[in-house]
Amino acid sequence: MRISVLGLGYVGCVSAACLASMGHEVIGVDVNQVKVDLVNDGKAPVVEERIGELIAEVVRTGALRATGDVREAIAGSEVSLVCVGTPSEPNGSLCTTYLERVTEQIGAALAARSEHGGRSGRHTVVFRSTMLPGTCLNLLVPILEKSVGGTAGVDVGVAVNPEFLREGTSVRDFFDPPKTVIGELDRASGEVVAALYEGLPGAVFRVPIPTAEAIKYADNAFHGLKIGFANELGAVCQALGVDSHQVMDVFLADRKLNISPAYLRPGFAFGGSCLPKDLRSLVHAARRADVSVPILAHVLPSNADHLQRAVDLVERTGKRRVGLFGLSFKPGTDDLRESPLVELAEVLFGKGYDLRIHDANVSLSRLLGANREYIETRLPHLAQLLADSVDEVLEHAEVCLVGTRDPAVLSALPHGGGPVIVDLIRLPDAEARRAEPGYVGLAW
Repeated sequence: MRISVLGLGYVGCVSAACLASMGHEVIGVDVNQVKVDLVNDGKAPVVEERIGELIAEVVRTGALRATGDVREAIAGSEVSLVCVGTPSEPNGSLCTTYLERVTEQIGAALAARSEHGGRSGRHTVVFRSTMLPGTCLNLLVPILEKSVGGTAGVDVGVAVNPEFLREGTSVRDFFDPPKTVIGELDRASGEVVAALYEGLPGAVFRVPIPTAEAIKYADNAFHGLKIGFANELGAVCQALGVDSHQVMDVFLADRKLNISPAYLRPGFAFGGSCLPKDLRSLVHAARRADVSVPILAHVLPSNADHLQRAVDLVERTGKRRVGLFGLSFKPGTDDLRESPLVELAEVLFGKGYDLRIHDANVSLSRLLGANREYIETRLPHLAQLLADSVDEVLEHAEVCLVGTRDPAVLSALPHGGGPVIVDLIRLPDAEARRAEPGYVGLAW
């Protein structure tokens, strides 16, 4: 393919050189003439492993050249990769100035090319810059359509293709990516992007554009969280006289619960007899040792905020008769200790909602020991709130909160009418329900 790469920083420079080495004909574009001259001299404008040799080779063969003229680059290409920077503003917001400018320039160049009878065929604009969900569709596509004088997805292709390149190993990461993500406005746009990387290893995910935009943030937020978690835990271990690297070696060896998909699906708040207690103990030990652990210290407040979101969803309905399916902290048990569903019931009952609860595993007469003591302390009116059947709750409720995957509950939930369904767990048919009135999800 003939590709223009707009922006010759780390991402653009590496993308241009690697694509050229794969047999594509690439034109790099940058407003900085020094970068343009360096590339045309076969030299890398960035310091990066392998990039110097790679650029020298692809420039020598004619597969890569650079220019400062956007119109020239667009006239000579069928795909544009936008790799300009999206720095932070002083208040932390995303700066989209460069994205907006280059999008307008691409659109104007495409309009000029069309007027002068230039290259035929639909041009595809691929945004590789990191940007928040909604940026492409709500900001950049309107700019592009106005500049082009046409419709995105019809007259011009549009896609979002986030990069997962680490500085220092970006060339290696390009040729051996952890994944390839293609946010496609239409299928044809996605096909163009997929063809760019044909032959590279790793799974390919073709998703809606906002999903592709969000994935990059999910990755980077988690990477930062992991580093912060490891450093905080290391500081606590050091203060307690424990070898943190031994601890983490064992921690990392657990691929079933720790380094795995476990606990990484959006849903309801956590609870139970272990997680809250142990987090409190660890944070307390850190404070006693005068070790600041802001990440660990805010896990339980974050959990409480998530529970409050469920309360907010109920309050927004304006209705007072509420049903709750599920009460134990984990499906298949009757353990109510620090169950977030018990806390949710307690808050709703305290706010005066007319509440009915059904959990097939919870019977007041069978609750024993610490479990019974806990519920008598937190929700002493449980006996009058428990319903014997799913139907009893459905007949009572104007709003139903679903916190269980009990088949008897799932099969009885109505579609397209009846009570408002507040989905706390992402129901198996959540995608279909999203289009129905009276369905709201906490775990979309």
